[in-house]
Amino acid sequence: MGKFDGVLFFADYDDTLYNSAHTVSPENRAAIRYLMDNGGRFSVATGRAHRTFTPQIEKEDIPLNAPVVLSNGAAIYDYAEDRYLADTRLDGEAPAWLAQLCREFPDLAFEAYHGEDIYVHNPNDVTRIHLARVGGTQILAPIGEMPTPWSKVILQQDEPYLRRVQARLLSLWGERCEAIFSNRYLLEVTAKGCDKGAMVGRVARLLGVSRENLYCMGDNQNDIPMLALAAIPFAPANCAQEVRDWGARILGHCDEHAVAQAIEILDGIY
Repeated sequence: MGKFDGVLFFADYDDTLYNSAHTVSPENRAAIRYLMDNGGRFSVATGRAHRTFTPQIEKEDIPLNAPVVLSNGAAIYDYAEDRYLADTRLDGEAPAWLAQLCREFPDLAFEAYHGEDIYVHNPNDVTRIHLARVGGTQILAPIGEMPTPWSKVILQQDEPYLRRVQARLLSLWGERCEAIFSNRYLLEVTAKGCDKGAMVGRVARLLGVSRENLYCMGDNQNDIPMLALAAIPFAPANCAQEVRDWGARILGHCDEHAVAQAIEILDGIY
């Protein structure tokens, strides 16, 4: 028996567990191992896909003992069993949606995720910076020639432009997809009902974890659905204003080992 038996902690990856120096700090790793050694479960809920998150586990020596939520809620992957527990797809008409959006918004760029491949349309500086960070290789192709189905799409431009795109997309197809920001330049599109909250809740039920023992930490709008499930919703000090306004408990910056700070708080509760 451990003091954290029945506890599940989910952290966002980029700019939460993974800091601005593009690494997971030794302090965060040590705190996670302490949680796990004392009966708790730890996992990550990330916008990254299987292809772009998997290399991070070995590179950053990330301790995990619960299934991971990938692709902003499009998938759940169990690394212990090396298999998907959930693997959702966008509507088959998604390429037509994107073609229409790109006609209306000609400066829009996007990444479409098909299996382990990332297809890109009209790549811009946001696309290049994003793929350089996550380690993906782009395949440039006309929209009509991109293979389907897609697990998710990431729309890319500056925030004011993407706000207009988001409003238009949801006005046309909001009953068939989710569209939520993972940062100011990335608008993530997944199947309806597939977000971090839905999938974190699914993992919690699978593991028999009650809401009062579920804790989550994230920095951006796409994390709010999982923060809403948490007994204490944590956020690093570098979080988006939407997360502050929503009411998350703000801790230190991601460069100040914010995940370790959250686990220290749990250490005082249990």
